[in-house]
Parts: sequence; structure tokens; C-alpha cells
Amino acid sequence: MSNATTQYAAVTATAVDAAAERIYDLVRKTPLEYSDRLSKRYNARIYLKREDQQVVRSYKLRGAYNLMKGLSDEERSRGAVTASAGNHAQGVALAAAKLGIKTAIFVPAGTPPQKVSRIRHFGGTWTDVRLTGSTFDDALEAALEYTTETGGVFVHPFDDPRVIAGQGTVGREIYEELGANLDLVVVPVGGGGLTAGLGTYLAAKLPNLSLVGVEPAGAPSMKRALEAGHVVRLEHIDKFVDGAAVQTVGELTFHLAKNLLDEVVLVPEGKTCTTMIELYQNEGIVTEPAGALAASALDTLKPRLKGKTVVVIVSGGNNDILRYPEIMERSLAHEGLKHYLLIQFQQKPGQLRRFVDRALSATDDITRFEYIKKTNKDSGSALVGIEVADPGDFQDLLGRLADIGIDYQVLKPTDLLYSYLV
Repeated sequence: MSNATTQYAAVTATAVDAAAERIYDLVRKTPLEYSDRLSKRYNARIYLKREDQQVVRSYKLRGAYNLMKGLSDEERSRGAVTASAGNHAQGVALAAAKLGIKTAIFVPAGTPPQKVSRIRHFGGTWTDVRLTGSTFDDALEAALEYTTETGGVFVHPFDDPRVIAGQGTVGREIYEELGANLDLVVVPVGGGGLTAGLGTYLAAKLPNLSLVGVEPAGAPSMKRALEAGHVVRLEHIDKFVDGAAVQTVGELTFHLAKNLLDEVVLVPEGKTCTTMIELYQNEGIVTEPAGALAASALDTLKPRLKGKTVVVIVSGGNNDILRYPEIMERSLAHEGLKHYLLIQFQQKPGQLRRFVDRALSATDDITRFEYIKKTNKDSGSALVGIEVADPGDFQDLLGRLADIGIDYQVLKPTDLLYSYLV
């Protein structure tokens, strides 16, 4: 058999069972919690698989530890190398410290500081953290080059049968609790390792189970690969959902996922932010963007959920508190409650009062106002941020601006200035 065929054959429910025998001296069996709120909203029985409560606050420890614990003494002596957007790196770092393996970890330069700090915390003196490039794929390329140079063992974040089998233990735990009383699993998709492992195990136990993958709209690498029939590289991605924003899924994970996934749903990044806020406010669950990704797709999937038993994977909770202002902004914008305009004010007294008194309603709120008066000009532009109480209120506001003859331009997410604001 070819190496690729051998790898495909290595991903089995039996391999997942073997991983379960190997990893639980370090990995936690995470809770499967019934969500009364979501069950009532979608008229279904919805459970949340709480991988945010894993030792490193994500499922990634499972695959990393399964691979590294299985290394021979000779392989361990060569050291390990990996690349990650942050969560896999934490799992590798903890495994390295537990097993005493020197490890070089490559992460993108823009990785949230909270994740970098925790990588160093878990790995201690056993890990060397290297900030490289702007995306996960940049870090992966650098890590592979370093592996070739040093002869270390590469611990792939998703495209390795041992990693996939480790991630598959998430599915094994779900099956242990629900058995045949399971209709649908909603799983976030980044490189595809969790999908491949969890899906392989559950498909072996429950052939009629539905598996839905969820990707951020700004990084639809698995969906595009499925449409093309082969792995593709996305030229540009939105890196906001950093735990799931990859330009290229794995060859092995794609081969497995294409036979496991019923569909892949794309979710706008702003919708994921709204879901993060809802999970925190209602369940007290702190997620990172990728951790809320699967739950963000429930509105889209609503017609399929009625009367079903559904498991939603909460894949991670490594969120930097400094990101919350952006999370709030993206959520409000997605909900149609926050808008930015460039408004032309005539340069004479009373124009701002005219705008406030005649254009704004009692529930409209100015959240940002930047204006530079220009000499020898009839008018000057102001950047104005407006928050409304209801999405329909914004159209009413624009109507009043037109009625009183104020020129304006609504900034769109595709505008360069908008990316400066949000």
C-alpha cells in the first residue's frame, strides 16, 4: 500500500479506542451538558460538549498527547517540532513537559498574547516558542523547514492519523454517554482533525448519524475543497476566528471528511461573536471564537433540528480579554445595531445641533465622533459611529438625514476605513 493509503487505513474506531487507553493520565473526560435554553429555542435536545474545560481549554491536547506519548525513546531524543494557531501548541507544550521532550513551537506573530503566555506556561523549559509569519500556514511552512534542518519529529496539528485518533476520543466520550440516542453532531472545522477523528468513530458506531461541519465565512477552506473535489489553498482569509482560520485543510483530513460530512455551513464572524456573548451571558461559558463556531450555526440548521438529539462541540475557551471590544463591535455590526458614517457638515454654527435634534431619535446613540474643521471650505467631513436600538431604526435615521439635506456615506465592511474602526 502507498503511504497515503496506509495513513487512511490507520484512522479507525479501533485506533480511537487505543488512543483512549493511552491519554487519560493527562487528558480529562469533559462534560456533555444539556442546554435547556438552546433546546427550547430550537425545539430539540441539545447538548454542549465542553472541550473548553479540557486541561488546556481545548480538545487539541488529545491528539498531541496521543502522538507524543507513542514516540520511541530514539524519536523523543530528537525533539519535537510543531506549528499552531495557539491551541494545539498548548497541548504540545503540556505533553512535552509531561514526557520530557524538547520541543520547538511555531505560531503566527499575531497569535493572541494570552495563548502565547499559556504555551510558555505549560511548556516551561521544554519548549521554545517562535513567532513566525502572519497566518497559521506561514508558521506551518517555517516549522516544516525547521524539522528538515534538525531531524526532529513533527507533531502535525491535524493531518496525522495519531493526532486524528486522539481527537476522535471526543466522539468516543459522546457515544459513551448518549449511545444510539444521537441524531446530529455539529463540529467546528479548521484543518479537519476533529471532524475526521470524531466522525470516523461515530460513523462506525452510528452509521445513520448526521455530521455537520462549521467554518468561518472568512476562511472556508474545507467547503472550497469539497466543492473542488481536492484540497485547495485560499489566497486570503479572515484570521479573526484564529482557531479555525486555515488557508489549507489537510490531505488526510480532507480524504476522510469528504465521506463523513453531510454538509459544511459557513458562519459570518460577527454571528460567531454574537454567539460568544450569548454563551457567556446565559450559560457562563467563556469561549474563543472557534469555540463558539459550531453553536453559531444552529440558526442556519434550525429546520433540521426539530425533535432531534444534537451535540454541539464547544471546542475551546482560550480567549484574550483584550479581544472583547472587537467582539462586541463585530456582534453589534452583524446584528445591524452599529453603523459608521461619513457625514458632510456645512461649516457654519449650529450644524451639529441640527443633526442631533432632527436626525437622531431618542434611542439612537452616538458612539464615535471625529471631526476636523477645515479652513476655506464650505463643508467638512465627520466620522460618526451610531448605535441603534433596533436594526430597522437605522433606515429611519438615513431617511431623516435625506429629509434635512445632510450628505452622508455609510461605511461598508469592505471599505478600508472600516477595517481601521472594527
